[in-house]
Amino acid sequence: MSSSGQSEVKAVRQRVELRDVTLRDGLQLVSEFLPTERKLAVLRGLVDCNFTEIELTSFVPPRVIPQFADAADVVHAADVPPSVCLSVLVPNLKGAKLALEAGVGKINFVLSASEAHNLANVQKTTDQSLADFQAIATEMRAHGRDIHLSAGIATSFGCTIQGPVAEERVVEIAAQLVEAGAQEILLADTVGYGNPVQVNRLAGRVADVVGDVPLVGHFHDTRGLGLANIVAALDAGIGKLDVALGGLGGCPFAPGASGNVNAEDCIFMLESMGHPTGIDLKHLADVRKQLELWLPQERFTGSISRAGLPKTFQAA
Repeated sequence: MSSSGQSEVKAVRQRVELRDVTLRDGLQLVSEFLPTERKLAVLRGLVDCNFTEIELTSFVPPRVIPQFADAADVVHAADVPPSVCLSVLVPNLKGAKLALEAGVGKINFVLSASEAHNLANVQKTTDQSLADFQAIATEMRAHGRDIHLSAGIATSFGCTIQGPVAEERVVEIAAQLVEAGAQEILLADTVGYGNPVQVNRLAGRVADVVGDVPLVGHFHDTRGLGLANIVAALDAGIGKLDVALGGLGGCPFAPGASGNVNAEDCIFMLESMGHPTGIDLKHLADVRKQLELWLPQERFTGSISRAGLPKTFQAA
């Protein structure tokens, strides 16, 4: 193909929206408490890198995850342009009520397709968590504010406790979440069990039942397939993906596993493929370096941070 032909192909590539989850998923297993002011400094850095959505914190009991004891303070102090969406994670109705009181604009609810994982994570069956979601949707409608409600299905591709997770169950849960009021469905490879063929197939099946409701992909690089799974998700029509600085994060029920898909590597891959992300990759490297200084005991991953950008690199 001629160079002009290659340019034409590159020009029609879809834009990919990346949500940064460093401050939530990335920090949830960090034992050292990152002070509120430093969390806000990371937030400002991510905003300056042009992220359009940032998952800011989680409203969970501090005794469960002490890192988020300052959740309300972080939300109240967050000052971002109107173009940036700040979302928070909640596992139940109580967390959602606290998030509403704090004044958030988007709530991300999460449950597990794996019954065993859901019981271990929130001490409820999956059906009980579905009932929780219905109650949250009702509470939000009664609240009277225009709040976006997203629902994530953890362990969509397998579980360290239960093992296989039936795709039919994931599809069924997605349909029920949309019927209850979910405005976005997130498919999460929480423990890194998914492979590209599986991701492509399941994303397609879920898309068939949720209609126009957008799908989000949340992948972990536990066994080195994070980026491959993202490509498979893109091929299935998913246009929004979660990433974290330095690949931070993980699941407490996958001990020793690496974390989320590395933001820098993912952005490099997408831009190289012709998918614009809008993220300032060079500035993002500076934000990462600062966070590494603040969390010296954590394991940061990534090939771009190690090898740098190639001289041939051109952003989409």
